[in-house]
Amino acid sequence: MKCFSWNVIIASLIVSPLSCCQAFSLSNTSTSRRKSSSTTTSSTGSGFNYMYQNKISPTTLVTTTRSASQFDITNRLFSQSCFSTSSMIRKERTRLQAIIDLDFDDEEDPETIVPKVYPQRWVQLGYLSLLALVSDWVCFSTAAAPSTFESAFGHSSAGLIDMFLFTNVFSCFLVTDIVAKVGLGRAIKGASVLMGLGCLLRSGIPLFMNDGLVPYEILVAGTVMVGAAQPFFQCTPPMLSATWFASDERATSTATAINFNQIGIATAFLIGGNMATDSVGLQHYFELITVLSGVLAAGTVLQFQDKPPTPPSSSEIEKLLKGEEEPPFFESVKKFFKTPGFTKPLIAFICSISITNIVGAFIDEVLERGGIVDQFQIDLAGAGFELAILIGGIVIGGYVDRTKKYKKVTLACLLATVFFVVPLGLTDHALGQEPILLVLSLLGLGMAAGPVQPINAELAVDVTYPSDETAVESVQQIGGNLISALLVPVAELMSKQDYQLLSFNTLLASDIRGDVVLLTLIALVTMVYYSGFDAPLKRTIADCSDDGVCSAPELNMKMNANGDLILDASNGSVNGNDDADSVVSVDIAKSLREATKKVQEEVEVKADK
Repeated sequence: MKCFSWNVIIASLIVSPLSCCQAFSLSNTSTSRRKSSSTTTSSTGSGFNYMYQNKISPTTLVTTTRSASQFDITNRLFSQSCFSTSSMIRKERTRLQAIIDLDFDDEEDPETIVPKVYPQRWVQLGYLSLLALVSDWVCFSTAAAPSTFESAFGHSSAGLIDMFLFTNVFSCFLVTDIVAKVGLGRAIKGASVLMGLGCLLRSGIPLFMNDGLVPYEILVAGTVMVGAAQPFFQCTPPMLSATWFASDERATSTATAINFNQIGIATAFLIGGNMATDSVGLQHYFELITVLSGVLAAGTVLQFQDKPPTPPSSSEIEKLLKGEEEPPFFESVKKFFKTPGFTKPLIAFICSISITNIVGAFIDEVLERGGIVDQFQIDLAGAGFELAILIGGIVIGGYVDRTKKYKKVTLACLLATVFFVVPLGLTDHALGQEPILLVLSLLGLGMAAGPVQPINAELAVDVTYPSDETAVESVQQIGGNLISALLVPVAELMSKQDYQLLSFNTLLASDIRGDVVLLTLIALVTMVYYSGFDAPLKRTIADCSDDGVCSAPELNMKMNANGDLILDASNGSVNGNDDADSVVSVDIAKSLREATKKVQEEVEVKADK
């Protein structure tokens, strides 16, 4: 409890809107009786109200002892609330309670308001990543043994995967509103339990009361339950990163959580291909997944948390002080597509997920064409491809965290994607099959194409700040899954086509598969469209003092004669429109740069002495 008087205010607000003025009077009386030793806690309250009304950056504000002017500001705020409606007062009460609950004590200077990160963030990331892994493992659990599955159930493995994916897309439309209503913690806990129950339906009770494989209808029901749970693990990584991770950790965190599902696919091929050799092995395989998902669900329920005591970045503190309330999902979607710069990262995300999904779907044919025919070797190469996606996302995402070079890195990754995808379908007649070159190209493609997804998930959140991160990622997942699903049959048709190259030259003559031509065109078209990206990084501007990137050119920060920030490309003012969010970010950026400059000057003076 930071200050008793503030809790008195909140209690009075709960009783009646008309008691607001009385509450403030009681607050002043209680505070005046405190000794001077309690200045820190009482000053925190007035500092917050001053900061909230004047939109001063939390990272640069240093609270001081209560003054008459601050009492006047606080008095005006609560006096105005006396004449507000009950709903408005409830909103103010919720915001004030959230502010009071924050842990703003700094060891060196307890009166300085600073963002903080907590070790629990790695626990959060670990659980969300493992949940994503298991969910995609379930999705592709039978892909490595389609003949065994068909002989046991009389249905195709591909049909079961389609049911999972369609359920996934439908659930993506719901996940944003559910998370906004119940919170991230409850949503993830509920989804983990739903996935565990779905796995239990698929296998029956492991080791007990189990006479064999469950009926196909029960298997489908369990699969649909896991498919409905998966978007809660796929669409929330940007929100988890924003809620728990510092501004120079977010891209790495998002890359880990988003791409960890690729490890689930690799696990399905490696373990499923070895265990599901007959109906008995298939049953034990399903039981193993059930046990692991049950343990994971139990750990999630016990250890996964909603949010930290203090936001990890200035942008998150700003959202809290402004009392941001996220609109329904479809309203958010309309707003996104009106936001400058949003469609560029969306197209890049769709390009990346389409290429990786298509290569993964036809990886057997790709490798067999290059001379790799042993099934275990194919499974290893496929697992290596999925692992390369994860590693590439972590490594390249870490670089973007430090530099904020979203555009340059994405364009470089797309160019590398073109370079690595061509050898997958190209056969040089003089050289013949080159298995080593093929595997190296496959791993390089994973390292290049995979990071485009998390990087542009973070970029989309950045340009739409202070939007709902889950809504942003839901739009990208829906678009990526739908477009890639439409492209898979097109790629399958084109894979049967071979195009001759340089047939007139014996040494250089070669041929290339049609599906590789399709993927190359997708990457090239995306590069051309993405090269036009030039939008303000609103969240990075709000956070720039947290990680020392205020002077980075990627922020498009340039001052005009009026002291406003302008965009480099069009020379238009960022705060020259009606978007109040941009205005706040610009004001905060100015204060952050001024504060940073003052601190640097003080450090230089001390160094000279």
